[in-house]
Amino acid sequence: MFEKATKKILAGILICCSLFMMPLTVEAEGEELITAPHGVLMEASTGKIIYEKDMDTRVKPASITKIMTLILIFDELEKGNLHMEDEVVTSAHAKSMGGSQVFLEEGEKQTVETMIKCIVIASGNDASVAMAEHIAGSESEFVKKMNERAKGLGMQNTNFEDCCGLTESDNHYTSAHDVAIMSRELITHYPKILEYSSVWMENIIHETKKGTKEFGLTNTNKLIRSYEGCVGLKTGSTSVAKYCVSAVARREGITLISVVMTAPDYKIRFKDAAAMLNLGFGSCKLYIDEQSEKLPQVPVEGGVLEKVPCAYEKEFRYLDTEGNSFDNIKKKVNLEKSLKAPVKKGDIVGSVKYYLDGKEIGNVKIFSTKGIKQAQYSDCIKKVWQCFLKKIY
Repeated sequence: MFEKATKKILAGILICCSLFMMPLTVEAEGEELITAPHGVLMEASTGKIIYEKDMDTRVKPASITKIMTLILIFDELEKGNLHMEDEVVTSAHAKSMGGSQVFLEEGEKQTVETMIKCIVIASGNDASVAMAEHIAGSESEFVKKMNERAKGLGMQNTNFEDCCGLTESDNHYTSAHDVAIMSRELITHYPKILEYSSVWMENIIHETKKGTKEFGLTNTNKLIRSYEGCVGLKTGSTSVAKYCVSAVARREGITLISVVMTAPDYKIRFKDAAAMLNLGFGSCKLYIDEQSEKLPQVPVEGGVLEKVPCAYEKEFRYLDTEGNSFDNIKKKVNLEKSLKAPVKKGDIVGSVKYYLDGKEIGNVKIFSTKGIKQAQYSDCIKKVWQCFLKKIY
């Protein structure tokens, strides 16, 4: 009897201990990862969607709109039409913007770089409109460019009616997926934006007829301080749009974009964004083939040169979320056996395919890095003469 009772007591103790030792789960069974009705998690370099919740529904973007405004600003910087040190004059229209602002005065001058900081750190509506007018002459013309750019990116559920998201028009909308697409475009093509979006606090100087005074910019994205690796990107909120955020975070070479739309309050907005980022960093591995090996040249028939050099179009990246071993990735280079002249620089001459456990996971094109003209009669005579001279000497 005593032995049986002792065994029961020990068994009870072991069960209790095992319950305390079991890992706690973030979610209860059947509970969704995020509370907000719309969200998406994207890996930036590949564009792969890791998680989504009703990501294509059209919703109000509020100040998330400014991501496209920033894309157009950096487009102009890249083209050389705009420079960081250029001065931008604030119009009466720009000054009149309500909502989030940095309180620019009519006639006030600020550099393009300062305006970028005002837009991305403090979400200044007045700075956004001032930049739109500086680039396109008017906000309405700038908005046309925004919609053209959105269409070019394949943003199928987006239409803009202003450059800052202050409008309450039903014709101003986007989706969580489209926000991720334009966020990716901004941070991958213009990574300098992350130098500004990761700033927590900074002062600017107002120089107007009223005198000179400092004004403090404070980042609206609280994840900058509370989430490890967060470097941006943009928040937004209005009574109609509720609370939105496009959060960018980097860890161990992986950059994730976590978009939350229409969250009921600002705490849930950041909590949901962090939950998706945790999911991504906990499950993602990124394979990168920088293709450092030299490719063989491709023979050319009837050209002034016998072979053409070639190169990979881009490095290959593959995002794994299933725990596969990258040791099992194999690649196969396929080049044309020969080409007929003329060959243009940039002509596709082959591809490299990548396989994981025998299944193709992607490919990269191979192109010619030099143009080769078709050989004329005089070229043939010259070639024969050169061969003759080599034999003599």
